[in-house]
Amino acid sequence: MQSHSIPPQLETYFERASVAIALAACGDDNPLLRVNAAFEELTGYTSADVVGRNCRMLQRDADNGEARERIHAFLASDTQDSVRTPIVNFHKDGHPFVNLLFMSKLRNQSGRCEFIFASQFDVSRSQPELLAAYDRELARTLLDLKPKLADTGIVIEGTLMTIANTASTVAQAKLRLAELDG
Repeated sequence: MQSHSIPPQLETYFERASVAIALAACGDDNPLLRVNAAFEELTGYTSADVVGRNCRMLQRDADNGEARERIHAFLASDTQDSVRTPIVNFHKDGHPFVNLLFMSKLRNQSGRCEFIFASQFDVSRSQPELLAAYDRELARTLLDLKPKLADTGIVIEGTLMTIANTASTVAQAKLRLAELDG
């Protein structure tokens, strides 16, 4: 695996972020380089469990065809800024949850993808108002991260799109979880 030096500003940001976030390398199967405490709390996996592995390990054997297609298209595209999709993941203890995954490419000044920034939120057991609060926190996270990365020459691409119908997203996630539990 190629060595990736994470800028100190980004390391500090990961230590302080309140939303679940992960950082992966671009290319070479996109291994995880860093996760924060909120990620560990959400998934039950420690940093030692996941660093060096592709985050698809969280999917286990779930049928995530549509989500996988969206993620693969994002990773393969030079023009797609970000992707946001619900995807079935599993806690370390084996319990499923529906993760509202947001991913964005962090590029250097020459335009080459250096890292993939990802945020996770469990929509399967949450209320619409919690999802709206998460959206606000993620938007604030991205706004806070941009100037911190500017000094390093790394740019976070895209802006966070607001979910058109949060109640529907939560209801759909609960239905999917009921199918998995049943």
